[in-house]
Amino acid sequence: MASIPVYVFAGFLESGKTRFIKDTIRDPGFTRNEKTLLIACEDGEEEYDKAFLRETNCKLLMIDSQDEFTGSLLVKAARKEQPDRVVIEYNGMWDLRLLERELPYNWELYQIINTINAETYEIYLNNMGSKIMEHAAASELIVFNRCTDELKDYIHTTNIRAMNPRAYIFLEDIYGQAEDFSDNEPLPFDTDGDSIEIQPEHFGRFYVDAMNDPDKYEGKTVQIYAQLHKREEDPPERFAAGRFSMVCCADDIAFLAFFADMEGADQKVVERDYANITATVAKEFVKEFQAEVPVLKVTEFQPAEAPEDDLLYFN
Repeated sequence: MASIPVYVFAGFLESGKTRFIKDTIRDPGFTRNEKTLLIACEDGEEEYDKAFLRETNCKLLMIDSQDEFTGSLLVKAARKEQPDRVVIEYNGMWDLRLLERELPYNWELYQIINTINAETYEIYLNNMGSKIMEHAAASELIVFNRCTDELKDYIHTTNIRAMNPRAYIFLEDIYGQAEDFSDNEPLPFDTDGDSIEIQPEHFGRFYVDAMNDPDKYEGKTVQIYAQLHKREEDPPERFAAGRFSMVCCADDIAFLAFFADMEGADQKVVERDYANITATVAKEFVKEFQAEVPVLKVTEFQPAEAPEDDLLYFN
């Protein structure tokens, strides 16, 4: 049985999901007479009217609660409608793990898109930061809409990039014009030279930028201050160098770390100790990330004292 591609649009109520879905389905680059099963998991300000559904060859399935979002219901809908693809307007309050549990075996999750209303972003970040992080971390594309210049500046001060270094992030203004989040994101260190010294407080920004754009750093020498971690399953020369960081809120502390290779690492690396490290950046495919990411080839390694506060803050 052929697989059915699934596109999930996540985000809180009034984040612009319905409008974004309509624009996407109407886009000739996305739709070429395919039949779409459109699953809506909440009632928003905007609805899918009959004219839109007829015009775009969509069949609408409304699901009102998590309890109704079951594999059996989805299989039944697919048998009835025989769609070429599935688009899900997902409820922003639902656990994303529900998708992993309930999507039928031949439904292939192609992409998760997260829409965020810039006008309410700060409120949600302060009150529901862990839920924002969950959706942002799983998304390949994050779109902030209704952005003013002031809101764009605020978004740049938050840790949205750290939540998902590999996501494409766009800021859309009130007129629908979009800009790449990275275009106006100045770095606190110079990347033009062959050697880059990263101050301890800037490790998070370096990690995010390097993971997002490994080509920028490939072949360069970097100096970092990092905490060490070694897993039993890793080769003798491999360890992790990173920092525990408050990515979003107190409940979402993550160890942001690079894989690093060093001769004798199994003897020199002491779990959770710190070190000053000089390394050449290589780009390698790493199965844990399922992507090519920066890997540090260590040339100098000097054990160091732990900081007064071992938690790294972005702001």
